[in-house]
Amino acid sequence: MKTREVVNELLISAITKRASDIFFFPKKEGLVVEFRTEKGVIEQTTFSTDFGKEVINFFKYSAQMDIAEHRRPQVGAMIYESNGHEYCLRLSSLGDFSDQESLVIRVIYGIDHSQYFFPEQLEMIKKVAQSRGLIITSGPTGSGKTTTMYEVAKSMSQNKVVMTIEDPVEVHEPSFLQAQVNNEAGIDYQSLLKAALRHRPDILIIGEIRDQGTARLAVDAALSGHLVFATIHAKSTLQTISRLEGLGIRRDELANCLTAVSYQRLLVSQGKLKCLMDIAADSLLKSELEKSIRSEFVNWQENLEFLWKGGDISNEVYRQFQKG
Repeated sequence: MKTREVVNELLISAITKRASDIFFFPKKEGLVVEFRTEKGVIEQTTFSTDFGKEVINFFKYSAQMDIAEHRRPQVGAMIYESNGHEYCLRLSSLGDFSDQESLVIRVIYGIDHSQYFFPEQLEMIKKVAQSRGLIITSGPTGSGKTTTMYEVAKSMSQNKVVMTIEDPVEVHEPSFLQAQVNNEAGIDYQSLLKAALRHRPDILIIGEIRDQGTARLAVDAALSGHLVFATIHAKSTLQTISRLEGLGIRRDELANCLTAVSYQRLLVSQGKLKCLMDIAADSLLKSELEKSIRSEFVNWQENLEFLWKGGDISNEVYRQFQKG
């Protein structure tokens, strides 16, 4: 079977199973392929070492990565079309100590396939976004943060200019002006942010606040009257505030620009993915901003218990996500 046909079958299988990641790991017996699904990481198949290299090179070539380089870390992105839908694939390759290459592919499901929000939570985010300012979404990798930002921004985008800055672009949205980081060309988050503000967007989406410089520009954009959505890595809703302070943002600045912070995870609800959020806004957010020592969540445990008692999530899921 040709490499292209194997790759196509593999991707269709991953999408059918709603896999968030596809892993290609070199082992003694060959290249092992695994999917990360709602049930955890599950082994799918094993290729011979030689054919496994062909599969990895096929993906790397399609994602405009250097197929001659097998040791240094590389990242890339590509679009895969299936049944009239487009899926963005984010690729990351890495060589091990014995020069064997591994590859991980993140499958990004577009907004049209992400009807997994609890309506009242999504509406709350949309409502507070009317106040403009800075809205921060936190959560681990793969928790749907980008999809949330896009969903809210798109609902507000009529007659507005929406610009995104990402590394790389995860969801292709034709109505948005999407810019992508390219460190090899000297185009980083900070330079793109400065250029973005000259484009005068009504809504600015920042893929991730990673450092002090990006945090400063995001806050300055919000203070100047823009609606800014951004993600950041934090372990809970209210610790997101402390994370921003740790990046050099003063408390009084946050009081003037921070509209809402949220934390989210993807849960399995009645056999389908559901996005559970924990949101701090309005008076509760102002109160937390004044504290030196903050708690973790607003009502995460209460909402989780409500879903569990209602039969929406299993005992296992309930226990797994107790701490966010």
